[in-house]
Amino acid sequence: MLWLKSLRREEGQDLTEYALLIGLIVVLAVGAITLMGSSIRDILSSIASTLSGVLAP
Repeated sequence: MLWLKSLRREEGQDLTEYALLIGLIVVLAVGAITLMGSSIRDILSSIASTLSGVLAP
């Protein structure tokens, strides 16, 4: 019955669950960045123009 015990090992299952979770997080992060990309670009442009006005001689 040693082969029966080897069928019940769950070490690979944990790794698969972590991989699926990381994949889901990556998909959600890419989607959020895609949706908010123009807003982030506008904010960074505003900060850059403010800093260039302050730092200009």
